[in-house]
Amino acid sequence: MASTDRRKSNPRVAVIGAGITGLAAAHRLFELSRDHGEPVDIQVLEASDRIGGVIKTEQRSDFVIDHGPDSFLSEKPAALALCERLGITSRLVGTQEQFRRTYVAFNGRLHPLPNGFSLMAPTHLWPLAATKLFSPLGKLRMALDLVLPSRPRKDESLESFVKRRLGRQALERVAQPLVGGIYTADPSTLSLAATMPRFMEMERNYGSVIRALRAQARNSTATREASGARWSLFLSFGDGMQSLVDALGDRLGRQRIQLEHAIESILPKGGSWEIDKTDRYDGVIVALPAQRSGKVLRGVDSALASDLESIRYASSAVVNLAYPREAIPNPLDGFGFVVPHVEKRNIIACSYSSMKYAGRAPAGFALLRVFVGGALRAEVAELSDDKISAAVRKELRELLGIRQEPSITTIQRYPASMPQYELGHLERVQRIENRIDSHKHLEIAGNGFRGVGIPDCIASGERAATALFGDLFGMIE
Repeated sequence: MASTDRRKSNPRVAVIGAGITGLAAAHRLFELSRDHGEPVDIQVLEASDRIGGVIKTEQRSDFVIDHGPDSFLSEKPAALALCERLGITSRLVGTQEQFRRTYVAFNGRLHPLPNGFSLMAPTHLWPLAATKLFSPLGKLRMALDLVLPSRPRKDESLESFVKRRLGRQALERVAQPLVGGIYTADPSTLSLAATMPRFMEMERNYGSVIRALRAQARNSTATREASGARWSLFLSFGDGMQSLVDALGDRLGRQRIQLEHAIESILPKGGSWEIDKTDRYDGVIVALPAQRSGKVLRGVDSALASDLESIRYASSAVVNLAYPREAIPNPLDGFGFVVPHVEKRNIIACSYSSMKYAGRAPAGFALLRVFVGGALRAEVAELSDDKISAAVRKELRELLGIRQEPSITTIQRYPASMPQYELGHLERVQRIENRIDSHKHLEIAGNGFRGVGIPDCIASGERAATALFGDLFGMIE
């Protein structure tokens, strides 16, 4: 609702960064401006020569190759809601559920993750008893979670929590590669409160992670059966994740996006914001990696900048490889496999792209996505392309039996791209948000704060846009 205390007329707003966060922020500003009849001059300033950040799709020889994220979670509403407002849900595709299985590399072989295993703990005890992934003592130690006393804490590391509740094997063979792999993180420093708070709530409310997961699994099944849930857990687009980026760019209009426009500094100037001492804006949304945000905001608030720059990032690389299907002895009857750090291999995971989503490879071929680097194997992502390719092919030969050279190999590097949500992260983020609140018409967004996935980034950008719009026009959204 509009206020009589209107502060700006036709304000100029700069959104710095055209990754998914910045595009979502600019699009939300566009929607609010249209819906409220309040014109806003939106400019998106992007340092590179393309929009989308880590989201990038290549079409090559009938292969759909996602060089960055290949999907998003439907459980988190922001991404799916944005697709609905853009009118592109008809292009969404779900996973091929007949292949919904994950494997774990252990002792040179791939073992199926037991049915009902949820990130770090089992929901069903019989599949746990039958698996060869854990020793008898390891299984017994996991089952002790049902009787161990509850000792919830305000925060602790993933490593501490899993070892305390479920034991070392649960940590090393499942939790580290699955949960740590999502964040490409070191489990000894990864904050559970910042990444997986629901597991802390499970201990607090049920006294047992296994007991809580079993109850939630029953509730989830009942809910899905009652609602006839339309979407699978993971969603993508038939022609790759670039579809979302392109739809946002088209809706905004390319005239609002300035490419190859790197920003060095933002400074307050007479009630407005001066960018690189040349151009003034009434409002600014900084949608950059946290460390980069700290550098451009150093002249605004040194305490804010220091907290932003203290968020560490890990580097990684994604290797896509295409093979004739006959060259792969493995049945590829799953979505892929993860590799525990204790296995001392050069890769951290492999996704069977053409099994996960239909249409990723032409008939008779398979497309694989291999991930290297992360906090625990940073040195691998720094190797030359030839050495990364050789290391990946060696692992695929040993784990999948592939001896033939790939018909396509692509390597995409992502230096300092994954924020590390270390212990104390939430307190740091709260300080950052408090400092931002003290600066009028300045907002910050991105994957460095309250979630690293595509829906999290979209939600972060949209929150920043809503707050800035309300501030500029004296509105409460």
